[in-house]
Amino acid sequence: MAAPSPPAPGRLQSVLGLGFGLAGAVGGTIGAGILRTPGLVAAQLGSTPLIAACWLLGGAYAVLGAVCVAELAAALPRAGGWWVYAERAFGRRAGVLTGWTDWLAHCIGLAWVATTTGEIAVALLPTTTATATAIKALALAVIALFSLIQWRGVKAGSSSQELLSLAKAAAFALLVVACFVLSPANDPNALAGSTSGIDRSAAIVPSALGTGPGGLLLPAVLALQAVITTYDGWASPVYFAEEFSDPGRDLPRSLIGGVLAVLLLYLLINAGLLRVLPLPLLAASSLPAATAAEALVGPAGALAISAIALVALLGLVNTVVMAAPRILYGLASETLLPAPLAGVNAGGTPGPALLLTSGTAAALVLLGSFERLLAMGAVLYVSLPLIGMAALLRLRLREPELARPFRCWGYPLTPVLIAGGSLAFVLAAVAADPISSLAALGLALLALGLPATAQTPAAASDGHPDSPET
Repeated sequence: MAAPSPPAPGRLQSVLGLGFGLAGAVGGTIGAGILRTPGLVAAQLGSTPLIAACWLLGGAYAVLGAVCVAELAAALPRAGGWWVYAERAFGRRAGVLTGWTDWLAHCIGLAWVATTTGEIAVALLPTTTATATAIKALALAVIALFSLIQWRGVKAGSSSQELLSLAKAAAFALLVVACFVLSPANDPNALAGSTSGIDRSAAIVPSALGTGPGGLLLPAVLALQAVITTYDGWASPVYFAEEFSDPGRDLPRSLIGGVLAVLLLYLLINAGLLRVLPLPLLAASSLPAATAAEALVGPAGALAISAIALVALLGLVNTVVMAAPRILYGLASETLLPAPLAGVNAGGTPGPALLLTSGTAAALVLLGSFERLLAMGAVLYVSLPLIGMAALLRLRLREPELARPFRCWGYPLTPVLIAGGSLAFVLAAVAADPISSLAALGLALLALGLPATAQTPAAASDGHPDSPET
């Protein structure tokens, strides 16, 4: 057999497979939130069966979302994720608006995760005081390190993603094993010494608040919202769709398999925590994983949880540093952004887009205030699945002949359900912080002034007409 031809210069390389896709889904989803969220959920629900049902329901919602996006990703395997579907369904301006929004949310998230990584790293270094300067320096170092890894090429980036995701999964698996092997089996007396600092009055037990299902409705909604947020990130593989060697097969498997793997791990983590901590203690702890670890092995347990959180955050940093430049590259390659952003180095990395992404995140780190930025980024981020579901529905109606290697299960009910949930998240974010929502809208609308050229998009050459400006 003839040797495969080398990739065309200046283009992405189609070298990724199922292993990377699963690593991207897991690495983009599991962060430090799972170390905290079980306590929030327990505080709202106050019942082991309800807790399990909430995590299962949140996982089912994520699986259905993955099923919907799998159809879009397999049918339109182009770099950059959500903007691809918006541009195909609603036109070039919608594509630019979606891509710009997505990229901004990634940059804000990268700056925050890098800063949080710096805070944890400083706490793990006994000779370093947790000054703001030290935290920022470590955050900048983390961004620089992973940018250098990505600069080497897609193979280096994918290998680092697979290794970090494996390390992350192994660390959480060890936590689960320790909970079951070393657990004092929910003996409150055995835990009294290591949990004396917990404020037990913080726990909310819904069954004591009222009678009937109505008294549980609001706590259940709040708990489910926290759980679904913890599942965020499962769509990470779609940003690399153009680089999969067999996107029609591997992208659906990556998306759905990744969510199922995360669901299983989350259920095991909750089971392990409930094995160690009586329900009132779990509900009263702001960081139940650390509480459980300290109960099992003493003060060293808190150090171990910090190390697990650090590994989890590093995996997220790698995912974002690798994914965000693909958004800019995809837009530029379709003449929706200036052509220099479509440059690709010899290793298959969008170099100019990587530099712009890392530089923007570094500038946000130096600004140092994330409260407003995070609120704005949250509004931008939760709007993306809603755009994706709208694109799925429109494309089914407008382009029924489009080749779809994978079809959404339960269509049209599934995308309508996910769209309803996404809309609820958007409205909740707007209601919770209208000022940040207006600011986020202003940032998004800046995309309308970006210099998209008047050339015919490359996508028009593969069968779909130039979409109207909407």
